[in-house]
Amino acid sequence: MSAAPEILVPGRGSEGEALVLTAPISFWGGVDPKTGRIADVRHPQHGENLSGRVLFLPGTIGSSSASAVLLELVRNGHAPAALVLDEPDAILLLGLIVAREMGWETPMALRLGRDVFASYRGTIVNVADDGALTIAA
Repeated sequence: MSAAPEILVPGRGSEGEALVLTAPISFWGGVDPKTGRIADVRHPQHGENLSGRVLFLPGTIGSSSASAVLLELVRNGHAPAALVLDEPDAILLLGLIVAREMGWETPMALRLGRDVFASYRGTIVNVADDGALTIAA
């Protein structure tokens, strides 16, 4: 896969600290929709907060409720600034689509190869309206 991101779900451009997950996550039970914190005690980034961060997801652990958790994160103001996925997850992204249909401002979801995720770790990432990712100076 090329290093150029592909927009999966349009949303607002944003900027945020990168949170590069080292393992897939289940949003259902793995993320607290009221706070945005990773609640799964078995996840390597347990306790980290997704809220306002550019979230790099190497994968998700399936649950049809993931979209509802993401929708709640958007509604509660604790959604990531953007989601960057290695592979599209239609169920998770449905939460963003529903939020957009409800007229809520939503983060953008992008597809980018996992092989470049590590290059964003520890940086502030700008997500342009056209989906371009740049590291803030």
